[in-house]
Amino acid sequence: MIYLDYQATTPLAPEARDAMLQWLDGPDGTAFGNPHSPHRMGRMAAAAVDLARERVAALFPPNGQVIFTSGATEAINLAMRGCPGKGAISVSAIEHAAVLDTAHAIGKAHELNVAKDGQCNVKQDIPSNTKLVCVMQVNNEIGVIQPTVEFHRKAKEAGALYLCDAVQAYGKMPLAGADMIAVSAHKIHGPKGIGALWVRNGIELEPQQTGGGQEANLRSGTLSPALCAGFGAAAMVAKERMEDDAAHVEALWHRARELFADWELNGSAEARWHGNLNIRRKGLDVARLMSDCRDVMFSAGSACASGSGRPSHVLQAIGLGAKKAKSSIRLGFGRYTSMEQLELAAEKLINAASQQG
Repeated sequence: MIYLDYQATTPLAPEARDAMLQWLDGPDGTAFGNPHSPHRMGRMAAAAVDLARERVAALFPPNGQVIFTSGATEAINLAMRGCPGKGAISVSAIEHAAVLDTAHAIGKAHELNVAKDGQCNVKQDIPSNTKLVCVMQVNNEIGVIQPTVEFHRKAKEAGALYLCDAVQAYGKMPLAGADMIAVSAHKIHGPKGIGALWVRNGIELEPQQTGGGQEANLRSGTLSPALCAGFGAAAMVAKERMEDDAAHVEALWHRARELFADWELNGSAEARWHGNLNIRRKGLDVARLMSDCRDVMFSAGSACASGSGRPSHVLQAIGLGAKKAKSSIRLGFGRYTSMEQLELAAEKLINAASQQG
């Protein structure tokens, strides 16, 4: 099989796997301590969590704290539901469902429109009653990099806080300035089941679950040293390899653009993370293409929306009608994708698409 769905999840890095194994069994079978216990085994586990936190924090801006969560969805919910004040929440029209659905559930949501190139329109105003602005750094479906600097400034001018979903940016590029940033380990070759919310110093959120208050009294629950260690190792490797990974992705991007030259690109080609190729072909039956190319792992949209039968809200937000949206596919590649794999996958996809007429 050829895996081209890096926006959905990424292969586990061997360094992350090794770090996790140390805390799943350990050399003497004693690496199962609760990191919140005061005895020796607990302190050993706590030390592993502290080291992981340092490694994860190294990819964030300074002057903030890292709160471990079960993933980016929990981090986003903590930020949005725990945000103080009674004002409205302004969200871009192309946010992940974790942001959009949470905003609508809270109520008083205001939607920020998006240009045809996939960037949130910086000319629009933030309503004066806004308490929180949510604009992601890199869109998960089309890979377009958002004007986060401008929206952070607009949020400040409106007296609001700014939350950035940086799931697709973390470990790949410097993170944008924000008041809160949500990330997920499994998008940077770490384990599933763990993410983090970075909170700027001085911001006080309301806890959304009660209990032991293990994470700075903001998030209760016993942490998994194994998941934390895996996340920390993945973050450390991502920091060390950021330039090399970006260069590899850039080479894959240019080759993919050559191979799919006859397909239409969705979203900007320039203001984009080039590990995301979202393209369309007139009249393409994506379900049939997936059936015909079962050994190529790719997406018809974001993984969270796949199978819903609904056109992508992101593609609709940039002006594509239902037919064009439903004739689009997303190819995601990264660190462990070889040029040979990309070329073979492209051959299979293009041949299968041509058989549709």
